[in-house]
Amino acid sequence: MAGRALDYALEAHPDADITVLHIVGEPSAMMGKAVGLALKDDMNEAAEEHAAAIFERARASAQSRGVDISTEVAWGNPGKVIVKQADAFDVVVIGSHGGSLADRLFVGNVAQTVFRRAAVPVTVVR
Repeated sequence: MAGRALDYALEAHPDADITVLHIVGEPSAMMGKAVGLALKDDMNEAAEEHAAAIFERARASAQSRGVDISTEVAWGNPGKVIVKQADAFDVVVIGSHGGSLADRLFVGNVAQTVFRRAAVPVTVVR
């Protein structure tokens, strides 16, 4: 869904400065990747490595449209982090859900939190 959200942002806001934000969630039983990253010696480096492939795909998608994007990695509760950082942007574009049931529940909850609490307009892409 993040890919669709980026595609939408690139199409709907072709002249905008676009930042792709990858949030490494706080470790919990439902978030195996975050738990794995938390066990690494250098969590920040591990998070950057994890985000690198995501950012590479995002940059390729943007560059195919002749657009450069910014990327950023953050730690914490995804909904709270996005809401906190939303003030720095004119609009937030977010995917509505992921693939598995757990992803749909979690990401759907993130989108709902951002939609309800962000101080800027939010577009939810399905």
